[in-house]
Amino acid sequence: MKDTMDSKGNKFGTFAGVFTPSILTILGAIMFLRAGYVIGQTGISNTILILLIAQAISVLTALSMSAVATNTPVAGGGAYFLISRALGPQFGGAIGLALYLAQALSVPFYVLAFTNALVQGAPALTQWFAPIALGTAAILFVINLISTQAAIRSQYLVMVMLTLAILVFMLGSLTRFDINILRTNLGSGYTEGISFWVVFAIYFPAVTGILAGVNMSGDLKNPAQSLVRGTMAAMAVGFTVYLLEIILCGGSQSRADLIGRPYEMLIQNAWLNTGFLVMAGAYCAMLSSAIGSLMGAPRVLQALARDRILRGLGLFARSSGRRDEPRAALILTMIITLAVIGLASGKDAMGAFDMIASIVAMFFLCTYGMINLAAFVESFGGNPSFRPRFRLYHWTSSLVGFLACAVVMAMIDAKAAMVAVLVILVLYVLISRRVFSSAFGDARRGFQYALVVRSLQKLRNMELHPKNWRPSFLVMGGASAARLPMIRYAHWMEGGRGLVTVAQVVSGDLESFAGRAEGMRTATEAVLRDNDLQAFTEIVFAEDVDAGIRMLVQAHSIGPLKPNTVVLGWPHTEERALAVYRHIRGIAALGKSVVLVSDQELSAPKAGPRCIDIWWRGQANGSLMITLAYLLTQNWEWRNTQIRILRLIPDEAGRESSHTVLQELIQSARIPAQACVIVSSDPFSEVLQSHSAQVDLVFLGLPYQDDEHVIINYRHLNLVLENMPTAILVRSSGEADFSA
Repeated sequence: MKDTMDSKGNKFGTFAGVFTPSILTILGAIMFLRAGYVIGQTGISNTILILLIAQAISVLTALSMSAVATNTPVAGGGAYFLISRALGPQFGGAIGLALYLAQALSVPFYVLAFTNALVQGAPALTQWFAPIALGTAAILFVINLISTQAAIRSQYLVMVMLTLAILVFMLGSLTRFDINILRTNLGSGYTEGISFWVVFAIYFPAVTGILAGVNMSGDLKNPAQSLVRGTMAAMAVGFTVYLLEIILCGGSQSRADLIGRPYEMLIQNAWLNTGFLVMAGAYCAMLSSAIGSLMGAPRVLQALARDRILRGLGLFARSSGRRDEPRAALILTMIITLAVIGLASGKDAMGAFDMIASIVAMFFLCTYGMINLAAFVESFGGNPSFRPRFRLYHWTSSLVGFLACAVVMAMIDAKAAMVAVLVILVLYVLISRRVFSSAFGDARRGFQYALVVRSLQKLRNMELHPKNWRPSFLVMGGASAARLPMIRYAHWMEGGRGLVTVAQVVSGDLESFAGRAEGMRTATEAVLRDNDLQAFTEIVFAEDVDAGIRMLVQAHSIGPLKPNTVVLGWPHTEERALAVYRHIRGIAALGKSVVLVSDQELSAPKAGPRCIDIWWRGQANGSLMITLAYLLTQNWEWRNTQIRILRLIPDEAGRESSHTVLQELIQSARIPAQACVIVSSDPFSEVLQSHSAQVDLVFLGLPYQDDEHVIINYRHLNLVLENMPTAILVRSSGEADFSA
């Protein structure tokens, strides 16, 4: 799966490969069959507005396409290739299918247009409508099957005929131009059930020809250059012709004729009675547009299949002949064409045509929107690799183009737009669930990187307030598999509101062990991933573990996202206890909180009702304990857990006032909790064991300890915790305020 151009394919220049198929698709069915109808319904002024809106969307999309196309080698697949290499295989695959369907439906759209034009010119053929349409499709299929070069060469003759047809109907309209008719037709005259956006949907396929050249990207000598020049030239010519048609036809035909007989009037009013040239030009243009779509659609499907994004498309990746013709995809496109023609032929001919036009418009608007989004992501992401040779571009134009497509889709048909978006999202999810590795890079990482950097820069200048406090844990995880319970509790207490970084300090020389760092990081990430734990990882080398911890606590940060809480395991030896308490004092001096996790019986919560006890000894540590307990209960494993806030007092006289204080505390904290006042003169360790030995988790405050009393207090706490459930001991910096 490589983004390279196949040397054995066709190699066309700008005129043959881009301008010709684009202009012949732009100046096709809509110009001959429905332009007059649109003018009659909406009036000259509104039709010009429709043209300007549609053209603006196309211009913005062309600018985006030109930027992306001149930034990367363009292979086959056209717009699909550009989108997938910017937004990644998931969006690329979803939009690729939408683009293929848009192109595939365009084939019967133009075949039906040709057949409508034919039977309107020769009403006796009306009863043969379906056979003519099916036979025409079959002939076009054979032409494409023979050779793409044969199809391209046939378009030169079409170009001549189309030019003559436009010339004679424009001159004919000019000779009949009447300023009074122009004034009469300036305003709208909608018939029943018709509105501005309904007509817009019918008219929009007139500007979708820009993708006809893009879809031939794999068959161009110089895609980056040809796509820009050929597309821009085709758009300029197409806009000029349509603008002249609106003014001249609007000023030379009555509203009734515009609505009821738009195509017949072009023939009738042709200069010097050369209506046969108009008919010949219309036939050629519509057939040429069908040929262009029949060439483009299979190439999109072939490129999609070659990227191996979706299962079941392998057959369409194959090529036939020495010129890499996508014949399997061509056959599928032909099947779709025949099926649509068969369904539409039994209905009102122009009604079916308008319905397909609206569907095609919706698909193309989706594709245009994604092309603009792709360019926006590439540019806004600020990747150094985004250096398009096309200079007339800024990311704002892509953003406007994307929003314009979304708004227009909603205005045309909000329900259909929602269905289109949902289909793309479903395809995105299905593709995302596939396990595959794409060999092409995309711009999503750069976009996210730029977004994160800009957010961090803004965050750095914002003052920290207790109301905005979020847990940012630095977990001294060591060998992660052994410390997994502690990491899991950090993950639970983070509650999806902050960050967890799992750090490992390796005692050893950096120069000697640096080569192992990536392997150790990968192993840690695998453990976290296997246990469904969302955390970043950090590996550092130091002369000894304690030196590494001191280094991490001081230096680790992601810009303003510095860890505000360090998570350590409960020490199991007196020697480690001294080191841990020194770390606690150092961490406190840096203004960070400390959490010690006793892992003696650390496990997932048991089945049945769960309970967390918070032993309240004042707000110094209590605010952080309450906050962490609340965040822990936001995880599904701890949902519906009861929180008890307990306070020990020595005599009965203080029970009522103490209970009132706890109730006010709970109300201020805005959490569901139960206040429990315990009156006892027994040692705290005995009271703790008698009331909390059977709960799931206990929060305790961790008071300041100097070196002289560390071992005495450690021994005492160690004995107490030995017969207790999981215990989390908290030393707060005071940043977290539960009442904020």
